[in-house]
Amino acid sequence: MAETPLVKSSAKEMARIAIEAIKDKKGEDIRVIDISHVTVIADYFIIVSGNNANQVQTIVDNVREQLSKAGYEEPKVEGYQAASWILLDYKDVVVHVFSKEDRLFYDLERIWRDGITVDEEMLQ
Repeated sequence: MAETPLVKSSAKEMARIAIEAIKDKKGEDIRVIDISHVTVIADYFIIVSGNNANQVQTIVDNVREQLSKAGYEEPKVEGYQAASWILLDYKDVVVHVFSKEDRLFYDLERIWRDGITVDEEMLQ
């Protein structure tokens, strides 16, 4: 059984704020994966689905707004115009907002199965 790695509190706080912003815009099937023991690219991946391109963009806009208000730097953003898979790279936290079809196709949860699935209580 893998040990739960120690993760920077700022990454936890960032993930917590992002999840609240996602919920506020009715993001679906939110998954948080702690990948800090698997790779150095980030501590957490947050994966969420939206029902359509407008909702996907709205979720992304709210995550950016809430993290900006909390004092975090603007992320690198990929895929905003297409709005089928938008990636927000905050370095320690990477948020993936998918259309339902693209999420099923890319199946990041399977690719990062060596990570530890985190429930929201662990981020408090």
